[in-house]
Amino acid sequence: MTKTPINLQELRRRIYQKAKAEPTHRFWGLYTHITKMTTLHEAYQRAKKNGGAPGIDGKNFADVEREGVIPFLRSIQAELQAGTYQPQANRKVDIPKANGKMRTLQIPSIQDRVVQGALKLILEAVFEADFCPNSYGFRPKRSPHQALAEVRRSVLRRMTKVVDVDLSRYFDTIRHNILLEKIAKRVQDPQVMHLVKQVIKATGKIGVPQGGPFSPLAANIYLNEVDWTFDAIRRKTAEKEYEAVNYHRFADDIVITVSGHNSKRGWAERALQRLKEQLKPLGVELNPEKTRMVNVLKGESFAFLGFDLRRVQNRNRTGYFILMT
Repeated sequence: MTKTPINLQELRRRIYQKAKAEPTHRFWGLYTHITKMTTLHEAYQRAKKNGGAPGIDGKNFADVEREGVIPFLRSIQAELQAGTYQPQANRKVDIPKANGKMRTLQIPSIQDRVVQGALKLILEAVFEADFCPNSYGFRPKRSPHQALAEVRRSVLRRMTKVVDVDLSRYFDTIRHNILLEKIAKRVQDPQVMHLVKQVIKATGKIGVPQGGPFSPLAANIYLNEVDWTFDAIRRKTAEKEYEAVNYHRFADDIVITVSGHNSKRGWAERALQRLKEQLKPLGVELNPEKTRMVNVLKGESFAFLGFDLRRVQNRNRTGYFILMT
């Protein structure tokens, strides 16, 4: 009896459920799903929706549409299935940051964006089952608004000491061997692991390029154990409905909120020290000039997701709200 083919959404749901039900299961046979036309077509549609400049080959989406999307995807599929796929070099683009410095984006070709997108579509279904609720960046059904709302909620619930964390060049410092080890805990498909290596090593011996579809997922996988460490701290230190320590991460933007109660004096410093200890084996460092302790009771502000947040008393002086500027 021939099996009825399932669509990509259903496939991802089944992979997720399997991963959730069996936290130590290592998946094999995923490469076949990555190379399916349905996966490649969805990856192409997402890449097109996100837009972006052409890669090093100069080809844009209009060029692909003119030449034919299906032949373009068939060509990618053939290379992947034959094992002859080789990523092109990324095109480097410097964009200004809010602080006046420059951030280098590495723009893959459309072909490479499709391959990375297909890889992400399948592996995301596995690792979403493992990710911690305190991580919000570049995840399905999660948004910057949710992350900001949770931070505001924490501060308004007596967590008035804030560790404003700035990671130093996070994406550029991700160590390939550690990332591959973390992925291999869930994936035992050698073709998938080879493709991951090709994607992350295309730009050098360390780091993942900002600008590629796979990089945000890789960045979340890399810090997932750190996320869970702080979730355990949150649960262990909670007193009834009140939390004493909470941790919020959106990609490389981290804020730790700590109770301002006198009995918790020094806890913010301890939380920061614990974070440093967790990051050190990963080769991730904090920017000492930008990582700081903030006391919102003193009117001090902290930065998160491009906003400055400050606790402000309302007009009636009956309560407080968080002002974002």
